[in-house]
Amino acid sequence: MTETAEASAAGKSTWRKIYEFPLVALLLGLLAFLAFGAVLGLSFGGIMDAAGYQDADAAPEWLSAYLPGLLLAAGSVLLVKLVIRRLGAEPRDDLPFDSRFRDFFIGILFAAVLMSAIVAIAALLGGYRIVGWGGSTSIAFIILLGGFQAAFFEEILFRGVIFRFLEEFFGSWIALALSALLFGLVHWSNPNGTLFASIAIAVEAGILLGAAYMLTRNLWLAIGLHWGWNVVQGYIWDVSVSGIAVDGLLDSKPAGDELISGGAFGLEASVVAMVIATGTGLWLLKKSMDLGHLVRPWWVRRREQITLPNSTGPVSPTLGVRG
Repeated sequence: MTETAEASAAGKSTWRKIYEFPLVALLLGLLAFLAFGAVLGLSFGGIMDAAGYQDADAAPEWLSAYLPGLLLAAGSVLLVKLVIRRLGAEPRDDLPFDSRFRDFFIGILFAAVLMSAIVAIAALLGGYRIVGWGGSTSIAFIILLGGFQAAFFEEILFRGVIFRFLEEFFGSWIALALSALLFGLVHWSNPNGTLFASIAIAVEAGILLGAAYMLTRNLWLAIGLHWGWNVVQGYIWDVSVSGIAVDGLLDSKPAGDELISGGAFGLEASVVAMVIATGTGLWLLKKSMDLGHLVRPWWVRRREQITLPNSTGPVSPTLGVRG
């Protein structure tokens, strides 16, 4: 039998198997993001030069802050549609524009309730205090665009590439632990970042967002949760978002014990958020396990001929998955 015939009999060529191997798919996805980042940086530099601004600090906020965030979000979606959806042994589109898109809005509403509950409990415990109205004059614009960069870019990178392909190789548990740890570590360099804040982000957000992806097997719910969390936390309740101070509808101050208030980093570094958000993440994780969405390691699936879970949804307002 010739090599071509052998490859045909096996179903896939050796090069195809290498290309589809989960860790190779992970590397290709990361390289695609690096290339995209380089192109975006050069393009934005050209836009700034054309507008006559050599220094980004001298440019208006919509040009220096919101435009690059919008371009980063739109480019990340385009990257999924053109590249990421073609990677791996069982390629799929993690951003389907069908009924599952509604999960984005469910995620926003659910995150709004979740973050408001965290703020309320922190206030009752003396860790959050409203001192007046905020000074934001562009709140509608901020709500529409302020969460785009982090929600789309970070979820596509961390859940749509890193978690997805780590999970395809190591299985759900190791992938969830590694992606959550990495997600927390990248926030350590944020303003007012500390080791505790980094661990808090890893535990509360890493589990919550990873479990949201596992539940639906697409990115819309995770993106909605991330966007709603940031916008409601920062631009409504005026709490620092991962250490970054923002100007919200209200003017508030952290108060009392930093374990309750999170200090300058914000409520994400508080035990209140760790308990509530982590508990919610574990609840979503249990729901995903009940649906059979727990992925076993690559070598086990290969030996037992198990396929990956399919994308489901949309979810209900209580985050129960509909058929």
